[in-house]
Amino acid sequence: MTSEAPIRSQNPADYLKRYYGYDVFRPMQEDIIQSILGGRDTVVLMPTGGGKSVCFQIPALMLPGVTIVVSPLIALMKDQVGALHMNGISAAYINSTQHSREQRDIEEDALSGKLKLLYVSPEKLLTESFLHFLKRIKISLFAIDEAHCISSWGHDFRPEYTQLNILKEQFPDIPTIALTATADKLTRQDISQRLGMDDPAVFVASFNRTNLSLQVLPGQNRIQQIFKLLQQKPDTSGIIYCLSRKSTESLAAKLQEKGFNAAFYHAGMDPTDRSRTQEAFLRDDVRIMCATIAFGMGIDKSNVRWVIHYNMPKNIEGFYQEIGRAGRDGAAAQTVLFYSFADVATYKEMLAENSPANLGLQLAKLERMQQYADAHTCRRQILLSYFSEELSEPCGNCDVCRDPRVTFDGTILAQKALSAIVRTHERVPMNLLIDILRGSRSQQVLQGGFDQIKTYGAGRDLRFEDWRNYLHQLINIGVIEVAYDQHYALRRGILADQVLYGNRRIDLVRPDDAPKAVVEKTKTKTETNRDELFERLRALRKQLADEQNVPPYVIFTDTTLEDMARQRPITPDALRNVSGVGERKLQLFGKRFLDAIIDYVRGRVQAGEKPKGSTQLMTLDFYNNGMTIEEIAAERKLTPGSIAGHLVQLSKAGYAIDLESLISPAERREIEKAIAAVGLEEGRLKPVFDHLGGRYDYSKLTIVVGLMDK
Repeated sequence: MTSEAPIRSQNPADYLKRYYGYDVFRPMQEDIIQSILGGRDTVVLMPTGGGKSVCFQIPALMLPGVTIVVSPLIALMKDQVGALHMNGISAAYINSTQHSREQRDIEEDALSGKLKLLYVSPEKLLTESFLHFLKRIKISLFAIDEAHCISSWGHDFRPEYTQLNILKEQFPDIPTIALTATADKLTRQDISQRLGMDDPAVFVASFNRTNLSLQVLPGQNRIQQIFKLLQQKPDTSGIIYCLSRKSTESLAAKLQEKGFNAAFYHAGMDPTDRSRTQEAFLRDDVRIMCATIAFGMGIDKSNVRWVIHYNMPKNIEGFYQEIGRAGRDGAAAQTVLFYSFADVATYKEMLAENSPANLGLQLAKLERMQQYADAHTCRRQILLSYFSEELSEPCGNCDVCRDPRVTFDGTILAQKALSAIVRTHERVPMNLLIDILRGSRSQQVLQGGFDQIKTYGAGRDLRFEDWRNYLHQLINIGVIEVAYDQHYALRRGILADQVLYGNRRIDLVRPDDAPKAVVEKTKTKTETNRDELFERLRALRKQLADEQNVPPYVIFTDTTLEDMARQRPITPDALRNVSGVGERKLQLFGKRFLDAIIDYVRGRVQAGEKPKGSTQLMTLDFYNNGMTIEEIAAERKLTPGSIAGHLVQLSKAGYAIDLESLISPAERREIEKAIAAVGLEEGRLKPVFDHLGGRYDYSKLTIVVGLMDK
């Protein structure tokens, strides 16, 4: 649980490099960190894979005291604490899996100042004894992860989260950060209000995960289509989400019969079996997980290359969160949704049977999910508009963009709808709005006096079903919004004013123009970048992960391995330049990975190639065979100065190069005096060479500079 010697810096970027191995922050991360360091309550809405954890982990390192992280799942705590230890950060968790003695030891570590982060479930946090313990320690920050669980408007409501306002009541001076990957406008407002936050800073990161391809396929012959998709993606990890427990088991069995490395996961399993299955997936021992939505929240596995929905999810928040488990490392990933109206009917039956208090809201959100699946416009624009974000151009990375629908200019149609919405004061739901546009003499229209407004009957040339289809499209692209908390009234969306007053053109698709989707193979960036060295590094990562008893991605992510394979570093300093290699991991694993890269490069040299990173190694091999600088230079057809430079670099990297034996003490003293006299501006050796009248060649000058640096 011990960390590396702490760094004393007020610059968050120093902590990012030291502990995480990255040179630059992702968008918004640094602003969020500064907000917390300034003591302000903060709400963060950032998509899965966007780097939420760093936003509170770096302040935890910089601030005095311990950060208390409230997390809803034991699996999340275990994985995050394990990853923090691997980065050299002191952290622990307390939950029901531990004995009381173990929990007391962790509390003692927190009291003595040994911990920087302590993860705890909301149930444990709310106990009287734990709240008493919190008053005895110095707390720097409260971090509420998966904060959408606090809101009854959210898709994953948890009653115990609603009691977390006790933190503000009992610890009013300690800042709170609430983080979630998926929350619409209502949920965001609810989070800050229910936590009792004081004028929080709100950060909404872009939901545009450009590395995820989006595709919807017809629900017929799903099994055969899945076989085809998986055959295109050998040796990759992915999740298939199913609606029922039974279908996870039957699908896994069918995949196993076809030779796929698959398992199933659902809440009805024995807890031990469920935990073992999840662990096997995290460790790449199982590649394909057939699961219900019980699987996945908070799992940090970064190398999930695809997510398939066997059934349509019941709302866009859940769908977005589930597809967000693919491509967390930023590399290309594929998402596929199988859509059948039967899925919609099943959900409606389930909702009718359970009759939840917010039945209307659940049905409305189901309808928005159905509209996404039925859509004829860019799917990413639909997703982003749901979260009140505009994507100005179609994404080019969804099936609709790859196979465009035939569109027409629907601007006047959109203006008619918006005019009717404005003239009804944004208070009428969809069916009533359509009746008004079509000039209906229904009781609701007449009682509301809507037959007197200017746009009454302005759309009587269209059928009711056509108007409904077009309104759905306008909702999908952000021209119109649904006010769920106002009896589902339609109101102006983010593009409304541009359409009404700004000459914004709106393209719509006629209901009958949507082509049928087909399974298509797309060559991903990940597949094209991977080579033999990457596969060697991946095998080494798996071996080290098993030795350390952690998932492979905790050692290094796929993107870090790809950067390693591309750069081919052969020295520790060069390995530091690989994205994702922090100081602790360099100490723990650097030599093993460098040895693997060096072994690979040597093999390529022996095969007659000259791969990247080979030149210094070739010089080293000749040096180890007893050759002089001049002999190596002649053999390699390079200058003695270049060879001397290789040897200096190898010496700095820790290789056994005896630089002092390469120059006499007298020569060294004279060259050092010359360097002292003329200086080394930008490392240039020519002024020194000229000052000495050319008596010493550049190889000797380079050796002396190397010794002085050392």
